[in-house]
Amino acid sequence: MKKDDLFIKDDIAIPIHELEFSASKSGGPGGQHVNKTSSRITVRWNIANTTALNDTQKKQVMDKLQSELTSDGDLLVHNSSSRSQAQNKKNALNVLAEKVRTALYVPKKRMKTRVPKKKKEKRLQEKKRLSEIKKLRSKKDW
Repeated sequence: MKKDDLFIKDDIAIPIHELEFSASKSGGPGGQHVNKTSSRITVRWNIANTTALNDTQKKQVMDKLQSELTSDGDLLVHNSSSRSQAQNKKNALNVLAEKVRTALYVPKKRMKTRVPKKKKEKRLQEKKRLSEIKKLRSKKDW
């Protein structure tokens, strides 16, 4: 893992040479500045050909992000929130890392909890006690 690589988690980092950056003109308000500068950043990452993930991780990411992938298996992230191209690049990389992080998340399996024997016994004893009280309340024909 190099300093320039995009850190995802623990032992996973996307090598920077696998990421493809492109700049374009961003829309929205901004006056003349928007018309002159290409501050919108698009980051493209091919999941199928990456060396950062093993085969099971690739499959998991591709399944979870299926709706966001191109037909070639590329994940595209666009960012034009700032007027600065450098800031937009930083934001786009953060969004990409977060998407991959959430796609790699595996929830823990739920372990069934058992009711302790003492609790079961106590509940049954209480039921019996209340049952006896109710029996004593009933009118019996003698």
